[in-house]
Amino acid sequence: MKLFSRIPFLLYSYLTTEMLAPFFASFIIMNGVFFLVKLIPFLNFALELNIGSADFIRLFSYMLPNMLLYTIPMSSMMGIIIGFSRLSNDAEILALKASGVSMYKILPPVFALAVVIALATSYFSTKLIPVSETAMQQLTYHLMKEKVDKGIKEYQFTEALGDLVIHVGQIDKVTGEWKNVWVSDMRGQTNPTITMASTGRMISDMKQMNVTIILNNGSLHRPDDKDAQIVRFAKYIINVPLQLPSQGSSSNRSTLSMTELKAAADKYTKDTKRKRVMLVEYHKRLVLPVGCLILTVLGLPLGLLAGPGKKAIGIPIGLAVFIFYYVFFTAGKTIGTDGVAPVVLAMWLPNVVFLLMAVYCIRRVTHEKPLVSEKIKHLFREVYSITFRPLTSAMVKLTHAVRKMLIGKKRLQPATPAPLAIKGDVKSKIFHLPQCEQYNCQNCSIEFKDAEFARNSGFSPCEYCRTLLKEKE
Repeated sequence: MKLFSRIPFLLYSYLTTEMLAPFFASFIIMNGVFFLVKLIPFLNFALELNIGSADFIRLFSYMLPNMLLYTIPMSSMMGIIIGFSRLSNDAEILALKASGVSMYKILPPVFALAVVIALATSYFSTKLIPVSETAMQQLTYHLMKEKVDKGIKEYQFTEALGDLVIHVGQIDKVTGEWKNVWVSDMRGQTNPTITMASTGRMISDMKQMNVTIILNNGSLHRPDDKDAQIVRFAKYIINVPLQLPSQGSSSNRSTLSMTELKAAADKYTKDTKRKRVMLVEYHKRLVLPVGCLILTVLGLPLGLLAGPGKKAIGIPIGLAVFIFYYVFFTAGKTIGTDGVAPVVLAMWLPNVVFLLMAVYCIRRVTHEKPLVSEKIKHLFREVYSITFRPLTSAMVKLTHAVRKMLIGKKRLQPATPAPLAIKGDVKSKIFHLPQCEQYNCQNCSIEFKDAEFARNSGFSPCEYCRTLLKEKE
């Protein structure tokens, strides 16, 4: 009881409230952005299949766990940064320090919130994603299969399978067998391959998201400019994969549970690429929730970079840190899949690096020190002076040299004065050349570019200007 009496629940509840408000705001914004990005392929898919709003909402809800796996970590990090930036700008952190509240006492609510969010992310990653992927594949399969089944009718051309056009003469209502089948295949080629068969049927495989067309007793015609082919067959099989709207192709590993992924990887005794793919997927579902925890805690020192009269620079730095983490994570996935490094090392190295960064930043903030020490700043200055400064100075010198050369060329070129215009007297309708004494007369208020234009406008030259014009001609 004494332990609970020492816990400042009022302070912790206040800090939690300050963190949750921006977290939910960031969560809504991030998911809205992801929704708009994913909306276009889903709209195309919905229009192609002519599905209703209920099925469309179901399909999109199945993709939410994958979205939340990336939006929740970013939202939690931004929530911590924005919350503590507000407290720092309003001098509330300074007031807490003056009251004897150290940074270590502020850590428990931050860490507790980070653990709760990380556990939620872990649940989405390990449980909901396989279930949602399986449900999405099943629903997509049924919708596309229904479209194909409804599209294939007697004596009609069916374009329900994209570049594969089917024409069926008769359909047996009992067995579903086709008669007098004609198929035009335009997949990956300019000229269509025409297949004609006496009978055929269609078989679907929901697990593999595949439709198979089996044709019997027919001929295949491949037209070509140089060499046309006619192949007769007793049996011919056409496989048509049904693609998901968001992925382009079905991914079997995304539908496997954690236990199934581990078992699938253990089937391979040697270090094959398929085994590494399974292990990468397995560790990915564990790495991202832990990364969410680390990024959320890292938001505390970044939020404390703000202060009275200071800008909240922690927000752009937090975005940069988040992007760098996922770039590092993606590189680890590639390295692990290609076998350049062990999968465990490649996948967990980003979390180790960012955990050390979080511990270092929290220690610096707790001891009232800047995040970047003078030694590190001096090191960066030395690296800059050795590597980038000579290159920068050389570029500046080259720019100045080119500029001087261009200016020198311009000065060497004689300036050609613009020709003076011809002025005309609006009352007498007489125009004067610049050499004429009456060029600046009182009523000479209109100008012409040349004598021909002045004559066409109804003006005539004076006696002196007429003489000058005759001499020029």
